[in-house]
Amino acid sequence: MSVARQVVVEADGGSRGNPGPAGYGAVVIDPATGEPLAEAAEYIGVATNNVAEYRGLIAGLTAAKALFPDAGDALRVHVRMDSKLVVEQMSGRWKIKHPDMKPLAARAAAILPPSSVTYEWIPRAQNKHADRLANEAMDAGRDGRTWEASASTAALDTPSARTASAPPPVQGPPGDQAAGAARARAALAAARGAAAPEGLFPMPGAQEPEPPVEAAPVTGAAAPAPEPSAAPAAEPSEAPVAPAPEPSAAPVASAPEPAATPQTGWGSAPDLGAPATLVLLRHGETALTPQKRFSGSGGTDPELSATGRDQAERAAAHFAALGTVQEIVSSPLRRCRETAAAVAARLGLDVHVDEGLRETDFGAWEGLTFGEVRERHGDDLTAWLASPDAAPTGGGESFAEVAGRVAAARDRIVARYAGRTVLLVTHVTPIKTLVRLALGAPPEALFRMELSAASISAVAYYGDGNASVRLFNDTSHLR
Repeated sequence: MSVARQVVVEADGGSRGNPGPAGYGAVVIDPATGEPLAEAAEYIGVATNNVAEYRGLIAGLTAAKALFPDAGDALRVHVRMDSKLVVEQMSGRWKIKHPDMKPLAARAAAILPPSSVTYEWIPRAQNKHADRLANEAMDAGRDGRTWEASASTAALDTPSARTASAPPPVQGPPGDQAAGAARARAALAAARGAAAPEGLFPMPGAQEPEPPVEAAPVTGAAAPAPEPSAAPAAEPSEAPVAPAPEPSAAPVASAPEPAATPQTGWGSAPDLGAPATLVLLRHGETALTPQKRFSGSGGTDPELSATGRDQAERAAAHFAALGTVQEIVSSPLRRCRETAAAVAARLGLDVHVDEGLRETDFGAWEGLTFGEVRERHGDDLTAWLASPDAAPTGGGESFAEVAGRVAAARDRIVARYAGRTVLLVTHVTPIKTLVRLALGAPPEALFRMELSAASISAVAYYGDGNASVRLFNDTSHLR
């Protein structure tokens, strides 16, 4: 009987644009000593994050098998990745729906017997070695070079920094995250502290799941000013998806010695990790939307119209094609929950509700047009438009009050889903508020923003408290 051999594979992939220039990295590690045994990395052209992550897994498993070609069924591989999508799909807990993912998953599953491989999700901060390799591969591709192991500086940890601790024998069904994970985590936790150069605003793919990570609060004034309604959405269409490149053999080599000198420039900056990216989807149309009537949280809570349901389905198809959304959070109002449910059904995700994302309570103005409010409550409307502290007639919410709860919801979500891509299905006021605060713009900027039904915006929040607006009022998926 062959002596069981145990190794840990850490893999990662990234895309600078999603889809965009992409690459992957993988490292095979001795769990007893923490030493890297082999590295693999490759620039793969234009692809999505998910494709790159699967390619990294394939390269890591291939490298592990190549190290011990005679081990056969005695080889045990514990895969650690910060891609929840790959971990859950390869563990058999999530269905693989995207056509680009199915052949990649099948290729990965065929490398070793399923009983020989277990999977564990880890935070990105614990996957730095593979992340560095992926970034090196993307840098090489950008410069027209091929990644070479001899030039890699990804293995920045010294051997003494890795704690020797062999994991227990692997047991349980394929994909059992608990099998051997505790000791493997202890053996590798000390070796994940060095900074890694980040890609230029990489759009994160499926990454860190439930464990909450505290993030610094985002600063900025809180005084938004919404518009009561939006222009009718344009004629729908579906965004094209970049084709996935064919898998190919990756350069695999023994891991190099650590770099003798520290990196300079971007490489010496603090490693902030992937930002929490909030993708902001305004709900689809209701019967009130094309009539431009005030429709907040104090009114009738209308359902989506037929047009709104079609918009929700088109948004769902768009996000399914991108494959980047990892969590869904919705306003409690019906029109948002219906829009979120359409997306969730396509992505196989649950919908979480956050009360802070509800629309403004417009008081006595609910259901009225702007002109009707002007006729009936002219003085109150003028005061409301002039000051963020003024409330609508009849005990509605002021802009300042809305901004306070929206900013609190933002901070909760960013802290809970640090490093992940979260779809927020909400309304005009919350979306404009988030964008305005991210830009540091004055309150009157809200009156200069057009926000269509079922439009998409996006803001990324980094660990140092900075925010970056990446998209606003995109309706291309509806044309």
